[in-house]
Amino acid sequence: MPSAPFCTAVDPRTLPPVPKPTRNTRIPWTTFVLAALAALLVSLAAPPGAQAAPPERRAGESRPVYSYDRAVRESVWVEAPTRAGRTDRVAVDIIRPREAAEKGLRVPVIMDASPYYSCCGRGNESQKKTYDDRGNPVQFPLYYDNYFVPRGYAVVLVDLAGTNRSDGCVDVGGRSDVQSAKAVVDWLNGRARAYGSRTGTTAVTAGWTTGAVGMIGKSYDGTVANGVAATGVEGLKTIVPIGAISSWYDYYFAKGAALFGSGPDGLASRVESAEARARCQDVQRELVRGAPRNGDWTPLWSERDYVRDAGKVRASVFAVHGMQDLNVRTKHLGQWWDALAANGVERKIWLSQTGHVDPFDFRREAWVSTLHRWFDHYLLGHDNGIEKEPAADVERAPDQWTTDRAWPPAGTRTTTLRPSAGPADGPGALGLEPARPGTTARFTDDPKLGESDWAAAIDRTTPSKAGFVTRPLARDLRLSGSSTVRLRVTPSTASAHLSAVLVDLGPAVIRDYADAAEGIRTLPDTTCWGGGTTGDTGCFKRTEAKTARVGHTVLSRGWADLGHWGSGTRGRAVTPGTPYTITLDLAATDHVVPAGHRLALIVAGTDAGLIEPASTTPQLTLDLAATSANLPIVGGYGAFLRATAGSPRPPAGKGHPYGLPVPVPKRLQ
Repeated sequence: MPSAPFCTAVDPRTLPPVPKPTRNTRIPWTTFVLAALAALLVSLAAPPGAQAAPPERRAGESRPVYSYDRAVRESVWVEAPTRAGRTDRVAVDIIRPREAAEKGLRVPVIMDASPYYSCCGRGNESQKKTYDDRGNPVQFPLYYDNYFVPRGYAVVLVDLAGTNRSDGCVDVGGRSDVQSAKAVVDWLNGRARAYGSRTGTTAVTAGWTTGAVGMIGKSYDGTVANGVAATGVEGLKTIVPIGAISSWYDYYFAKGAALFGSGPDGLASRVESAEARARCQDVQRELVRGAPRNGDWTPLWSERDYVRDAGKVRASVFAVHGMQDLNVRTKHLGQWWDALAANGVERKIWLSQTGHVDPFDFRREAWVSTLHRWFDHYLLGHDNGIEKEPAADVERAPDQWTTDRAWPPAGTRTTTLRPSAGPADGPGALGLEPARPGTTARFTDDPKLGESDWAAAIDRTTPSKAGFVTRPLARDLRLSGSSTVRLRVTPSTASAHLSAVLVDLGPAVIRDYADAAEGIRTLPDTTCWGGGTTGDTGCFKRTEAKTARVGHTVLSRGWADLGHWGSGTRGRAVTPGTPYTITLDLAATDHVVPAGHRLALIVAGTDAGLIEPASTTPQLTLDLAATSANLPIVGGYGAFLRATAGSPRPPAGKGHPYGLPVPVPKRLQ
């Protein structure tokens, strides 16, 4: 994995063929006059100080009645507080409909706060902000401005502290990142100060906005949206995090096992401006000291854990994630989603088969339409019913989607499966009966091998893994949610890393997430999404699914350092020959294992390319009687029983015979 895996030269690539070009056509003059007259009447009828509604609100859907080329384009610098009690000035580029301003109509805001506007670019085509000779914004990366400004929205793009034209220092998900974006929400709601230049003294107010803000963004940008929402800031009505982090510790470590070759200091140095690099050495040193490579939990990680503050979230959440995202793994989505559910937050979710890819690049037409309705509802107040529609869209095969009223769906229950010994030359069994006491399996860590190697060799004994499989399924079996695997292992050395993966054994055509483009192919032709100018055309390269024919599919995985067998927050000594019990958290998924396929659990050491190896390569002895997998099966124990056609019920007194229910919030049932 790259040392700064968030910031890649090419962001999400694109996917399904997009419909006919939607470049705006000229609105008939009579239509425009009537719309403007209606707007004027509405504004005159409103009481003094009241928020005047744009004319398109009454039509049930915002429409492109404003010109893009005449839009107001401006920059302001918002004061954001620092730890030292001072303020940084954060650069904010704004584009908003001029006609609305001329009529005194206030508009809501779509906001993307990012560190990537100058270093790496955004979107499939790595677009960066551009400016004219006077420093005025010309290109606003991505399609948000082209599509939504003509529909009565302002689009606000924020340079996080320490990046592009902002003051301050990058602290990778910490206070500086979050406060630099939160301050903009505060300014849009009249609670913070802004100026017309980086060093100017003339204050600028945001009287043109209603104060309703929706934050959106992929990767780091979506992570900042999560962090700002977790402050409970007033005025933030909704967030749309795409492939976003919910806890920064879980980005760099999996229960003590290092996931990448560097810590947050590497990412900070990649995205910060040249000015920041010169003045922010102390912050860089804090990032190094606060994120030791031993995987221990420190105060630095507590500050960057948004899950613990999910109870403060006031905004609705539309979460999007690739189930094969090996950059920001779906553990982030699963724990964030569950925490939001526990606090009654309104939510919607899309789960694709891609890796770290934006929905504009794998389901473009449906995405823009859905996002449009989502923002219309939560920012303009349209009663369009989107909050009553199915909460979840899940991609089952390339470009084939299903929906569920809630996610995980009603009837999903955590069901305990257990491994048992098999023949000497093949895998063990995975079922409901525990193994006999004293039954073991052994494997030796081989850092050169990973999950694909293990799965390809599932039907024969190999020294690098322990594998367990169900019989061929008589019926489809659906897993929906997060899993855990509890292991009882005895190491031969004083250190060990562990992996557990769930595998669908059987042929399938999937999105080729292992490809550099992570499941999409970018095509040479373009489609246009809204208004455009010479400097910002609103046209983007079309995409389609890039597929692969496979013999098995890894559907979930999790890792750990055995030294974190205790609380998981701090490493402890490991004594060779001593058994330890440790639980691995497996990433959230939604996968149907088809009839005729088998479900496999593989336990091994280092997962090559995904976690860093331990300092030794031990042999590990797995106590099968004390090992189990808790899986979120739709239909629970009964569904597993039917799918495996005759597996016995668990023994009496061994827990609820149908598994434990996965909580589903009442408002989404």
